[in-house]
Amino acid sequence: MSDAKRPTTEIALLGRHYTIACDPGAEDKLSRAARYLDRAMQGIQSQSSALSNDRVTVMAALNITHELLEALDERSDREAELTRLGERLDEALKDRQP
Repeated sequence: MSDAKRPTTEIALLGRHYTIACDPGAEDKLSRAARYLDRAMQGIQSQSSALSNDRVTVMAALNITHELLEALDERSDREAELTRLGERLDEALKDRQP
């Protein structure tokens, strides 16, 4: 689908406004992501106003990527634990069958 036919959403990051094309129906998710990124960027900027917007953006991206990877690792650990519990349950049920 070409960008000309895609819906657009206006977002704001550090007070600058951007018009972003997105898939139909994804406008709310894009706005939510932009608010999350803006809060992350504002938090970094508030700690050091001497940082350039480019540096604030890179630091926010790295922090959010770290959060994502931590969440994915945690999810993987939980899935592995569920698999182990399922295997234990299967073994327990096999042991009970006559």
